Amino acid sequence: MSATEREVTLRFLAEPTDVNFGGKVHGGIVMKWIDQAAYACAVGWAGKYCVTVYVGGIRFERPIRIGQMVEVRARVILTRTTSLHMSVEVSALDLLTGERTLTTRCVIVFVAVDEQGRPSAMPPWTPVTGEDVAWADYATRLMQVREGIEAELRTQVPVVPPSAD
Repeated sequence: MSATEREVTLRFLAEPTDVNFGGKVHGGIVMKWIDQAAYACAVGWAGKYCVTVYVGGIRFERPIRIGQMVEVRARVILTRTTSLHMSVEVSALDLLTGERTLTTRCVIVFVAVDEQGRPSAMPPWTPVTGEDVAWADYATRLMQVREGIEAELRTQVPVVPPSAD
C-alpha cells in the first residue's frame, strides 16, 4: 500500500456460523471484521505493526443477514504523531436483489509500535478535499470528547491498588 492509498476494503460472506440468537450476524463478528479491515489499513499506511487503541461511536444501523456479501471499508481520516484515526463503514449487499445497505459505522484508532511495543512515528496524512478536512475535523472533535470522558472517569472511578497476595 503506498502513501496515496488511504483506504482498504475487505469483503466477507455472512455465513450461518456468524449468526446470533436473533438470526442475524452477531455484532461481535461485525466488530472483528471492522478491526481486521482497520488493521490492514493502518499497517499498510504506517508500514509497520499497529495496535488498536480505541473503537468509538460504533453504530449498528441495520442487521446483516446470512448470505449477504459484507463490505468493510476503512479510511484514514486523521494522523497524529504515533496514531492513525479511521472511519469504518460496513455495508451489506443482497446478492439476489443487488440492494446495498449501510449496516454499521464507527471510528477506530491505531497506534504504530516498534519492535519493543513502544509507540512509533506514524507517517503523516494531509487532508486535500473539503470532505477530507471535514473528516479530519470530526476526528479531532471526537478526540477532544474522549479526553473529556477520560478526565471524568478519573474523577469518578476509584483506583484500586493491587492486592498484596
